[in-house]
Amino acid sequence: MKKEILISAALLAALFELTRCSDGTAGRSPEKMIDGMVASMTLEQKAEYVIGTGMMMHFPGPGERRNESDSSARRLGWQNTSDSFTDTAYTQMVDRIRTYLPGAAGFTAEFPDLGITSQALSDGPAGVRIEAHATAFPIATLLASSWDTDLVRKVGETMGHELLDFGGDVILAPGMNIQRDPLCGRNFEYYSEDPLVTGKIAAAFVTGVQSSGVGTSVKHFAANNQETSRRESNSIVSARALREIYLKGFEIAVKEAHPWTVMSSYNKINGTTASQNEELLTDVLRGDWGFEGYVMTDWFAGTDVVAQMKAGNDLIMPGRPQLIKQLIEAVNSGSLDESVLDRNIKRILPIMMKTPRYHKFEAAGHDLKASAKITREAAAEGMVLLKNDLNTLPVSPADFAKVAAFGNASYEPIIGGTGSGDVNEAYSISLVKGLREGGFTPDQGLEQTYGNYIKETRASQPLPSNPIIAIMRGMVPLPEMTVSPSLARKMAGASDVAIITIGRNAGEGGDRKAEPGDFYLNQTELEMIRNITGAFHAAGKPAIVILNIAGVIETASWRDIPDAILCAWQPGQEAGYSITDVISGKVTPSGKLAVTFPLVYTDAPTARNFPGTPVKSDAPEEPRQGSAFFPRTPPMEVVYEEDIYVGYRYYQSFKVPVAYEFGYGLSYTQFEYSNLSLGSETFDGELTVSVDVTNAGSVAGKEAVQLYVSAPGKEMEKPVQELAAFKKTRLLEPGETETLTFVITASDIASFDETASSWSVEAGRYALMVGASSEKIMETADFSVAEKMNAGSVSRSLLPQQEINRLSVNR
Repeated sequence: MKKEILISAALLAALFELTRCSDGTAGRSPEKMIDGMVASMTLEQKAEYVIGTGMMMHFPGPGERRNESDSSARRLGWQNTSDSFTDTAYTQMVDRIRTYLPGAAGFTAEFPDLGITSQALSDGPAGVRIEAHATAFPIATLLASSWDTDLVRKVGETMGHELLDFGGDVILAPGMNIQRDPLCGRNFEYYSEDPLVTGKIAAAFVTGVQSSGVGTSVKHFAANNQETSRRESNSIVSARALREIYLKGFEIAVKEAHPWTVMSSYNKINGTTASQNEELLTDVLRGDWGFEGYVMTDWFAGTDVVAQMKAGNDLIMPGRPQLIKQLIEAVNSGSLDESVLDRNIKRILPIMMKTPRYHKFEAAGHDLKASAKITREAAAEGMVLLKNDLNTLPVSPADFAKVAAFGNASYEPIIGGTGSGDVNEAYSISLVKGLREGGFTPDQGLEQTYGNYIKETRASQPLPSNPIIAIMRGMVPLPEMTVSPSLARKMAGASDVAIITIGRNAGEGGDRKAEPGDFYLNQTELEMIRNITGAFHAAGKPAIVILNIAGVIETASWRDIPDAILCAWQPGQEAGYSITDVISGKVTPSGKLAVTFPLVYTDAPTARNFPGTPVKSDAPEEPRQGSAFFPRTPPMEVVYEEDIYVGYRYYQSFKVPVAYEFGYGLSYTQFEYSNLSLGSETFDGELTVSVDVTNAGSVAGKEAVQLYVSAPGKEMEKPVQELAAFKKTRLLEPGETETLTFVITASDIASFDETASSWSVEAGRYALMVGASSEKIMETADFSVAEKMNAGSVSRSLLPQQEINRLSVNR
């Protein structure tokens, strides 16, 4: 209750503040207040305000645990103020604002005499990434796997309260790039291969965070689908694929949730750097979608600060004094009109006036126990049961008390990815701890064996020489301990069930590899699964595999061996508790895949061109921010040859078999679908669809219901089917039925017509399919569109520099 009262007080203060002017007289509108602030700023102050105040962050040193205390961990940081800058007042201001939220990714300048306050920007999206201990929430891929917008909104609200209580203003989240390829190192920060899931889940998260009185920055805008040469890559994408796949999620989030800010990406899009791309940041984002917040760069992005200002990239982060000088010189020389700075500042100030700091909200610390409870719940809701032969799961302590836990990640859980998506959590709950507190008895001898192995192996590993690499990599998972047949037999004789955890990490600054030990299991891991499962089966006992992974891995070659497979993703700091809740039956699994698991990597539609081809050029290298911190990599060009056929759109359209399809997920109960009803057989711009979902099993559970549409595809090439809507039921008791209602609009079924630069709904007969996955369709119906519909015209923007020959992928 105290928190709600404080927030209400802040809102009342906001109303008061917006009706008075700086000298105390009443009646001035926010717009006039902002005009007055800008008119009072000197050119130097304007330049300082659109450039961030630099970067100073502290993290555990190379090889150290993230959850060690500050006193025991070596700390490292950097401060990019080496450029000569003699403004003493500015330097003092920078030193002052860095005390507001230690460990924040960046700050904007402040000018108290003008009523302009700083904004503290904290990394995300799996939690508030600052120097103090904060909650590590589940990764974005897991949240999307819940298919539950109410749950994700709740997570966002909790994270927002945490940021508020720590003294932050904006969290740099959510990550919204499409999981175009299984190997993107940052996929764990992103939601899905599907733009509708991405947009709806992101909108729920943004709504939740911002309901707490702080802001979000949706990122990385746009087509930032790889980490390899991410600062020098050029994404060559058709206008249709951009609009339908790579921009659609952002569009949904912007229109439905109104994020305070947007973060532009590093890469080029069809030849133009995103942060210097006026068509992207002005024509599309503001013109087509009506975005009213401000745009910030990704950290050290771009090559030309003047071009960034003109393009509508309002704030340059993290900033350095040399850029301030460049803007001042550009205005004085006439190469940049001062009105451009005024325009950009007038986009930043309205957001500033929403922030807690502007309203003098006093941060008093956060109750991390409350956040932990939400984290535990959310993680369990997003785990996906991939296999469950003979109803092996759930297992109860009454029948399977003695557990043999194998795999390093059973003892050192990988709770989240590395880089800026990491969190400085106070603790993490291992699987064995979760099992023990859930009433099970993990084998202590095996636990000691793994403890000794992990300690000794980590001590022998070399440390990265580059501190930036150390930060980006975090703690690298150790090679698995060899489990001999004799050890497996010994454990099978002493235990009731085997649990084998396979761990994978990934993170910012590098992509994964289609190699053993990454996308594929290595020989040690395969033998571990075979030896353990064989020994336990010989004793008449089950073996269960837990996937503690950042992204998709290959499963087809080994999935027939164990009795059950649970994809736990990276579940956040309560990992062991959440996994135990699911495998013990305290929570019935209801997660479903928001990304496809291919049989092998080469089946992926992007395998032939990911992450691109090095580009040879005789042109001199462009200058770049932050090169001292992030080494240059060879320029890359990646042609999105698959066009709109991303993920399930490709696999289903071209009949490529997969290991686990989009939307797949098992439960401990069964659901029946019935009474599919359409409000009309003719679509006139909107269509109401309803279906009954009944729990036909013996335990309570939830079902993620998916609605797909198949278009005629005569005027424009179309995938076999596309997701048009989804909803999750409430917790249904056995025999209970819920009627779900969907409303389909023209934008949900329209295609982008590049020639007309508009969204078009083709005339003809459409198939509507409701199901439990993209392949498990339960009910079908048809509707017709009598005449072709224009679902909205947009700017003719972001076209490739030259015509791309649409290469057809292997069918």
